[in-house]
Amino acid sequence: MNTQSNPGLTSAEIASLWSNYLSDSMAVQTISYTLSQVEDEDIRSVLQLALNLSQQHVQFIQNLFTNEQIAVPNGFSAKDVNLNAPRLYTDDFFLLYIQNLGKLGMTTYTMALSNAARSDIVQYFKQNLSTSADLLDQATQVKLTKGIFSRAPYIPKPEKVEYINDQHYLSGGWFSDKRPLNAIEITNLYYNIERNRVGTALIMGFSQVAQSPEVRKYMVRGRDVSEKHVNIFNKIMHNDHLSTPSVWDAQPTDSSESPFSDKLMMFHITTMNTAGIGQYGAAIGSSQRTDLN
Repeated sequence: MNTQSNPGLTSAEIASLWSNYLSDSMAVQTISYTLSQVEDEDIRSVLQLALNLSQQHVQFIQNLFTNEQIAVPNGFSAKDVNLNAPRLYTDDFFLLYIQNLGKLGMTTYTMALSNAARSDIVQYFKQNLSTSADLLDQATQVKLTKGIFSRAPYIPKPEKVEYINDQHYLSGGWFSDKRPLNAIEITNLYYNIERNRVGTALIMGFSQVAQSPEVRKYMVRGRDVSEKHVNIFNKIMHNDHLSTPSVWDAQPTDSSESPFSDKLMMFHITTMNTAGIGQYGAAIGSSQRTDLN
C-alpha cells in the first residue's frame, strides 16, 4: 500500500484528466467563437462563465501534467477557430448548447470523481462538478426568463404504492399490448429527444462548412441518424399522448465559411457520440418495457 502524501497519478486519473484537457481545449475555441457572435447579453454572460471554467481546467491540467512529467496532450488552439467567420448558429442555440454542455459536464465529472483517489484530483473534480451545476442552473434560469425553457411532461400524481405482479409489465413487442410509459422511461425519452435535437442542429451546421468531402459525408450521416432517433422517440411519446420538447429555431444559417477546423468538428461529434452511447446505455438499464430496450 502506498502511504505517500502525494502518490503518482493512477491510470484512471490520467485518463480522466487527459480526456478533460482535450474536451476543454476544444470548448475554449468553440465558446470563443460563440462569444464573437452572440448579441443577447444574458446569453453572453452564460457563455462567458463557460469559457472561464474551460480555461481554468486547461490551465490546471497543463500545470499538473508538467509537474508530474506527463506529456501534455495536443489539444486545440486558436489555429482551430476562425473568429471572423460569419454567424453559423442563433443565440438561442448557443444557450441550449451551453445548457447541454453543463449536463454533459455533470455526468463526466461524476464518473471521473468516482474513479479518483488522490486528494488534489478529488478536489479538482468535485469543484468541476459543482461549477457544472452552476453553469447548468444559470443557463436554465436564462431560458426560463426568456420563456424558451421546455419542461418535461406532467403526469398524474401517484396516489398509492403499487407492485408489479406479472411479466406483462415488461411487454412491448410488436404483437402485444404496450402498457403506458412510466416516469423513468418518459424522462429517458424526453432527454434523448432534446439531446439529439442539439446534435442535429450542431452537425447540420458542420456538414455545410466542413472542408473535407469525407468529413461532410460523415456529418450528413450523423444528421440523418439524429433525426431518425428524434422521430422514433417522438412517435413513442405521442402514442402515449405526451408532449415532446418544443420545436425551436434550430436551423443553422446559410453560411458556408467554417468557423472551425475539420479536426475540431470531428472531435466534437465523436465526443458527443461517446456521451450518447453512455446515455442510451443508462436508458436501457432503467427502462423495463421491451420495445424501449
